[in-house]
Amino acid sequence: MSQSLTAETNIQEAGARYQAAFAALKEKNEKAFIPFVMIGDPNAEQSFEVIKSLIDSGADALELGIPFSDPSADGLTIQHAAMRALGKGITPDTCIDILKQVREYAPQIPIGLLLYGNLVFARGIDTFYKDMAAAGVDSVLIADVPIRESEPFKAAALKYGIAPIFIAPPNANDDTLRAVSSLSRGYTYVLSRAGVTGVDTPETPKNTVSSTANQLIESLNNYNAAPPVIGFGISTPQQVKDALNAGALGAISGSAVVKVIENNLNDNKKMLTEMSQFIHDMKAATKA
Repeated sequence: MSQSLTAETNIQEAGARYQAAFAALKEKNEKAFIPFVMIGDPNAEQSFEVIKSLIDSGADALELGIPFSDPSADGLTIQHAAMRALGKGITPDTCIDILKQVREYAPQIPIGLLLYGNLVFARGIDTFYKDMAAAGVDSVLIADVPIRESEPFKAAALKYGIAPIFIAPPNANDDTLRAVSSLSRGYTYVLSRAGVTGVDTPETPKNTVSSTANQLIESLNNYNAAPPVIGFGISTPQQVKDALNAGALGAISGSAVVKVIENNLNDNKKMLTEMSQFIHDMKAATKA
């Protein structure tokens, strides 16, 4: 898709790549696998190679982070990724440059951002969404902005044709689920459990998805929410299958993907080889 698209054209396409992706997966009797990495980790050049590997190995959509010094929703693995990127001088402008490269490389893949409100405020809400739309971004989830404070972000997102994404937490009451269903576009981010990324708890041991996920997804479907996608704690093919068996139309894996980068910081080639295999195995779990 041409990078010369105007904001007006983009407005008509808000969430369109997600709709096309989920429709194509339904035709193939598959669900979505969506990996997360931090843009700029371990450096700008290798980051682009990593993201290309995600795409080439079967990712159905991308969730990407912009490095931030105080990522309150992230566990140590993703915190370390942000610190590595910041240590290499990665800025939001660097991230925009990489995003433009990714969009040129893969015109149809949905690209989502998961980031923090200070990054949006620092650029200016309107300018942030305008710039991200120009870079080819499809959705934005701001992890530390609750629904009650989301109106200016949602308005700017829709102005520039970007789908606002909201989280359905495991302790959500009915009013919250109704609001999430009403406001989210593209997909709905369902938390598999409480806490931060990449941490197993006694309540949610490895290879399981919290039983509340089934109830959350049932409620979201009743309220005609955007496709539910489960994230947090998804690190194995079995956990992908568990997420899909709970009714999700996709699974997001972050810390486990980022760990492949962390484990191969001294060998770029091995990093890409292991990443490709990991993504292939996780994607295979989405196929009936």
